[in-house]
Amino acid sequence: MTTPPKPGASAELAPRTRAEFEAALRDMDRFYHIHHPFHIAMNEGGLEPAAVRGWVANRFYYQIQIPRKDAAILSNCPDRAVRRQWIQRILDHDGAAGECDDAGGIEAWLRLGEAVGLAREEVVDLRHVLPGVRFAVDAYVQFARTAPWPEAIASSLTELFAPTIHKKRLENWPALYPWIDAEGYAYFRRRLSEARRDVEHGLDFTLGHFTTRSQQDRVFEVLRLKLEILWAMLDAMWVAYVDRRPPPTLAAPVPA
Repeated sequence: MTTPPKPGASAELAPRTRAEFEAALRDMDRFYHIHHPFHIAMNEGGLEPAAVRGWVANRFYYQIQIPRKDAAILSNCPDRAVRRQWIQRILDHDGAAGECDDAGGIEAWLRLGEAVGLAREEVVDLRHVLPGVRFAVDAYVQFARTAPWPEAIASSLTELFAPTIHKKRLENWPALYPWIDAEGYAYFRRRLSEARRDVEHGLDFTLGHFTTRSQQDRVFEVLRLKLEILWAMLDAMWVAYVDRRPPPTLAAPVPA
């Protein structure tokens, strides 16, 4: 196992080779939110329907902020070639009009909300979004706006670990949660291919751009930040839906 460095621990060392750098990045999957107790319970069928609905409603806030995060990266990026590839991520989420007429990932997530028993309007109006989730997601968008654009690109490398999650949900959820309408799984199916394409581009850019040891170490700091944001979102959901201690300011409880 290749261990990511502690911040500032090895600035004078020689840079990692491309293969070493990639291996160290992939090793960070052990910090991914799939290992959070909330996620483990969800993927083992251990959550009540209200908790699953709460997860879907709160992740919707993340979904609708992703295009804004990507737009921030585009606005800061002077490289036309990078922009031409990165803009596809916005279209993936917002959808594309014209001949392809793709409704996009946000629409697919709304259909997942309906499949788990949420009304579309209660997902769209964000009434179920927990303050901790909102703060975490907003922090990510703010990072993308204010960080150097290559670092913002590197922060998206949690995509390295995402296809496994989508595949497991497609395999396990129909049996674990038979009350979920199967039409709602379209989002996970589409992300299997999109995430792999995004990983190829984001990883190739990161491996080629961050070539000194200190630059590579900074990537680990950035990726650690993104992993902590995803973990914090699930912390908030655990307290609200497993411990059943939602914040008193929450606009409306998730239907049981």
